[in-house]
Amino acid sequence: MKVLTAGDHFVLNPLLADALRARVDAPLELSEVTLPWPLTPFGRVAEVDEASDAEDALIAALPGVEVAVTQMGPFTERVLEAADALKLIVCCRGGPVNINTAAAAERGIAVVATPGRNAVAAAEHTIALLLAAMRAIPRTHAGVLAGEWRSDLYAFEECGRELGGAAVGLVGYGAIGRRVARVLHAFDARVLVADPYADPAAMDPFVEQVPLAELLPRVGALSLHARLTADTRGLIGAAEIAALPRGAVLVNTARGGLLDYGAVTGALASGHLAAAGFDVFPEEPLAADSPLRSSPNVVLTPHLAGATRQTAERAAALAAGAVADFLAGRTPEGLVAPPAS
Repeated sequence: MKVLTAGDHFVLNPLLADALRARVDAPLELSEVTLPWPLTPFGRVAEVDEASDAEDALIAALPGVEVAVTQMGPFTERVLEAADALKLIVCCRGGPVNINTAAAAERGIAVVATPGRNAVAAAEHTIALLLAAMRAIPRTHAGVLAGEWRSDLYAFEECGRELGGAAVGLVGYGAIGRRVARVLHAFDARVLVADPYADPAAMDPFVEQVPLAELLPRVGALSLHARLTADTRGLIGAAEIAALPRGAVLVNTARGGLLDYGAVTGALASGHLAAAGFDVFPEEPLAADSPLRSSPNVVLTPHLAGATRQTAERAAALAAGAVADFLAGRTPEGLVAPPAS
């Protein structure tokens, strides 16, 4: 079985190779291509998104390859045309945005993703942003570095707020949202969830599932965990932010397109939002003139919520498990596009 690992500088080829050897019983003939991400940013490549610009490298490596495992490989129609023996592509991500799944299906190539690989990392980063925003940790840290020691921040109107006893709303209850809910529950927060696709019978018993319009006025903090689709783009706009209680905190570690950031900056300036924490933005990298850079009480990170060593190791393990299932005739977990019949 000829297998190509097209890893990068996060999901390393040695991680993929070791995981494949550990999980797959069949003899493997491994080859590799190292893609430049994240040392070189990803972008749109031909008709696919969030990929490394490496079509030529894949085309050169794919002849005779039956299984390809990648994170950022641009499996465009042009690349797939060169894949004369390919049967399976495993994408080490929550969704295969870098793969032309329709073109793969037309050629009888199965596509598998690895949802949940970064759930632990993204959930922990969410909680970190929430706590940092609620307690103004970056601002006070900068003050101490600048020589300040502000006892006036003990004033009631200046104090932060606690997660314990707070009502926190989650928009989306997938692998990440569910884990965030469980951490919040450990903090003794009350958790409300708006997710029309979540099965009420599968909700954790401490979670209250309500429509978004009912959730917003009841929570002091809101965290976004929905997938970005045509239906969810712009889901939280000026009207939704206005429906939050004054002094609420807003966090987004999902996708920038879910949120109207112009409405956010206005709400921060007016004090309607007390603070916010963002790891994702409508355009990345964040523009030098973005109003967010000068907005009060904002914590910003550069799309790093999933960036842990364990995420990379988990992605490799999940990918290897998918290959093992496929070769054994089992349906891999995370199957996105089955071969065309």
